[in-house]
Amino acid sequence: MGFEVFITETFKKKIAFQNRKFHAWLEKVFDQLVLTPFVGKPLGVKWFREKKFENSRIYYIIFEDKKIVYIVNFSLKKDQQRVIDSTRLLFDKYRKDIAFLSKK
Repeated sequence: MGFEVFITETFKKKIAFQNRKFHAWLEKVFDQLVLTPFVGKPLGVKWFREKKFENSRIYYIIFEDKKIVYIVNFSLKKDQQRVIDSTRLLFDKYRKDIAFLSKK
């Protein structure tokens, strides 16, 4: 059995106006993460990664013990470091979100 993929509301809002090409790529990424969640570039730790598409990046956290991938944010290259830093600061919040979501 593969991993389950969840996304944050923040992520949903940020990608709403991306083009079809991006959304087609994103669907493939979702399928890939179900089977191989540790793809993408590690961001300092095993559980925090990014995947890029052209000038865009998606950021996700892997909760290996729960078999969950949580896609938490999206940015363009120019905002990359700011989003990485804020995601690290919000990790405890994301862990609580996943605890709640995984009980549903």
